[in-house]
Amino acid sequence: MSQAPAKSELWGHPKGLYVLFTAEMWERFSYYGMRALLVLTLVAATEAANPGFGMSDADALSLYGMYTGLVYFTPLIGGWLADNYLGQRRSILLGGILMAAAQFTLFAATPHSIELFYIGLGILIAGNGLFKPNISTIVGDLYQQGDARRDSAFSIFYMGINLGAFIAPLVTSTLGESPDYGWRWGYFAAGIGMTLAVITQGLFFQRFLGDIGKIPGAKRDRDAAGGVKKPLSKVEHDRLRVILFLFVFVTVFWLAFEQAGGLMNIYADRYTDRSFGDSIIPAGYFQSLNPLFILLFAPIFSVLWVWLHKKDKSPDAPIKIFAGLVLTSIGFVFLILGLFEIQVTGQANMMWLILAYLFHTLGELCISPVGLSLMTKLAPLRLASLVMGVWFLMPAIASYLAGMVGAFSENAGEYDFSIQVATSIGLDPGYAGLLMVFGGVAVGLLFFAVVLWFISGMLVNWMHGAERVEPRTTAEGLDQELEAVAEHEGLGTKAEKQ
Repeated sequence: MSQAPAKSELWGHPKGLYVLFTAEMWERFSYYGMRALLVLTLVAATEAANPGFGMSDADALSLYGMYTGLVYFTPLIGGWLADNYLGQRRSILLGGILMAAAQFTLFAATPHSIELFYIGLGILIAGNGLFKPNISTIVGDLYQQGDARRDSAFSIFYMGINLGAFIAPLVTSTLGESPDYGWRWGYFAAGIGMTLAVITQGLFFQRFLGDIGKIPGAKRDRDAAGGVKKPLSKVEHDRLRVILFLFVFVTVFWLAFEQAGGLMNIYADRYTDRSFGDSIIPAGYFQSLNPLFILLFAPIFSVLWVWLHKKDKSPDAPIKIFAGLVLTSIGFVFLILGLFEIQVTGQANMMWLILAYLFHTLGELCISPVGLSLMTKLAPLRLASLVMGVWFLMPAIASYLAGMVGAFSENAGEYDFSIQVATSIGLDPGYAGLLMVFGGVAVGLLFFAVVLWFISGMLVNWMHGAERVEPRTTAEGLDQELEAVAEHEGLGTKAEKQ
């Protein structure tokens, strides 16, 4: 006998929403807490006061790229398993248990066994694939079709993502980067966070969610499937062309953005003056800047897009993405300016890194919400799931490439061209590797931005007016901004809300 969700409400929403908020907040705490430590643990010397695995920068960043790439790829598999066999609830529970076990495996492995550490990463990837794509589906199922509260519910839910991401490095880096505790205790804290997510499911899901998410979607929809298949129209073909073109530009953005957990983390650890009074700020704390800036600036961007739309001056989607690429490029320029300070004083002021994260976040808010919204507008209804799969592939491919690009920094300074470029602008050749990566990414972003500017008119024509569906209210715009953050995290699609 099926059980309906609890009808009791809190602040105008079903209590089940806040249960899901809590579970998701702790899962994101676990993920971002671990991400803040990963590269630093790998490159820490085996004989250091806080010993790690003694990897080279190149090997560590390559491993980081492979890990994050699989983190964004496996939700495609996990979503398919949930839809066809497991159901969302069972997938979330199994994924949570696997991820908690993985974090404790990392705790046990550090710093003694790299083989066991690899096993922990593999378990983490598998659990992530089951958890990430399924939880927001249940959020939408809490509300009847047409319920006006659904949009605000997703805004509340997405706040949990940023809250968990903001808090996590403040806890795990405090423990992990301290020689008094060691890296392993940071992973232990991440494991506790994931365990709390699992406990939340066990104690409260059935009580407040009933049987929502237990039956696989394919089984529920099997009887409703059918109809005559029709070929794609010319308009649909043109819109799919736009998606393929934008795939390149958005992937380039994520390639640059994903340097945050890799090379920029090393930059914070080795080259940034993190002194604050009598204390030293852990390098991982800077990982909290992106979610903090999202919480601060998403409402501002929401107001901006709505205001421009009302003035009939809203730029077309390709131009917004162009602006995002330029802003992200400027972020890397700040890191380059920091290199000049490093060669004079030995370390860069932390303001350079803060400005870099700020402009990367501003770029993200120009690209991620716009790109997600455009995908849902351009995708033919019968290909909506496939198109969202393409959206997942962008950060998956970009994360893998980002690791390779970051790894290149270790050897880039050995090339004559790199040394010549560094000396020509008055920079010590010892920093040529960082210059080539940060400068190369900045120039690459500008190059693709210029290309996008020149082809934007063609892309707008191929959209056949789809891009003109803009948010009508500030609240609707804010929901789009926060939804895009969740979409990058692999936490559901816009279709699930409809």
